[in-house]
Amino acid sequence: MSDSVAVVWDEALLGYTMGGEHPLHPVRLDLTMRLADGLGVLAPGRVEVVRPTPAGEDLLTLVHDPAYLEAVRRAPTHPDEAFGLGTTDNPVFEGMYEAAALITGGSVLAAELVHSGRAQHAVNIAGGLHHAMPGRASGFCVFNDAAIAIAWLLGQGYERIAYVDLDVHHGDGVQATFYDDPRVLTVSIHQTPLTLFPGTGFPEETGDPEKALGSAVNLALPNGTDDSGWLRAFTAVVPSVVRAFAPQILVTQCGCDAHHEDPLADLALTIDGQRASYRAVHDLAHEVCDGRWIALGGGGYGLVRCVPRAWTHLLAEASGDRLDPVTAIPQSWRDDVVARGLKARPPTHMTEGGYTGFSAWDPFTESRVDRAVSRTRKASFPYFGLDPDDPRD
Repeated sequence: MSDSVAVVWDEALLGYTMGGEHPLHPVRLDLTMRLADGLGVLAPGRVEVVRPTPAGEDLLTLVHDPAYLEAVRRAPTHPDEAFGLGTTDNPVFEGMYEAAALITGGSVLAAELVHSGRAQHAVNIAGGLHHAMPGRASGFCVFNDAAIAIAWLLGQGYERIAYVDLDVHHGDGVQATFYDDPRVLTVSIHQTPLTLFPGTGFPEETGDPEKALGSAVNLALPNGTDDSGWLRAFTAVVPSVVRAFAPQILVTQCGCDAHHEDPLADLALTIDGQRASYRAVHDLAHEVCDGRWIALGGGGYGLVRCVPRAWTHLLAEASGDRLDPVTAIPQSWRDDVVARGLKARPPTHMTEGGYTGFSAWDPFTESRVDRAVSRTRKASFPYFGLDPDDPRD
């Protein structure tokens, strides 16, 4: 298989505006690509930049109801809240169907590139809109590109696909789509649903009890979890269940809203912890499925100080040529932020000095993070033939 890396991108992806000053403003994507380019991450020979085309109805209806597609088409002039359209979270905007279809086409293209062997890894930072349901918009998400890309892969004959969601919010739309499908393992590590949208993702959500018990794994972390706690929890759960499932391909949603400055959530990761999380899933892809890795974006509302740095590290990680955390951010990029009138102070370096060391989980500790780990392991590990109390599993 090729070891090349594809980045799916077209400036038309910036059309997913969600209504101007919405938190999911596409300036975060533009700033990411400009920063990555300024640091040489997108240089020819390092990655291949590939332009997507919009997903057609044949792809969109792999997950979404035809009636919902019609509602999205009508939404700019006739929004229908019965389909989740025209709400505070999901405002309507001109071209929303086309923009959401283009993002979805990008994620399916990433899947096609990895499936065909043209790329070993493929990244679509505009993707990862994981809350959209088959028949309604939800949580800023119109079409669920992640679920559609997975459904397309199933159509190519894959029998085991692992989806790992790093977003601070539970990956509810993807889980719901495949809750009764044993071919898809959904793993989500997120802030506790007791304190954050969408209010799902409890450890006891483990898959349809009649058709796919054990196919969903949920790790719900307490507010304030920092780099070390997050990495300790991730390592105590995610590699074990993914290894046991033995996927043929890995899809990750790499939302970066677990950042300590994110305005919509309450975890406390630094850019350094997020960089470490991308390395962890990259290494896992090479360990379990010959490096077949599709990485999607997702949430992240620190438009200047978080998203561009986090996802530039993601792109560099996927390329196999990691950026030194102490790398200085180009002055031209910082000047551009100021010229755009953005309120946040532009960062100066690709690190926040976060500590990413951690001790391995063991069953005899009683921190809030460890209690969350134990609850998830007890709920899910037996379905994989793993011992929830044995730290070696």
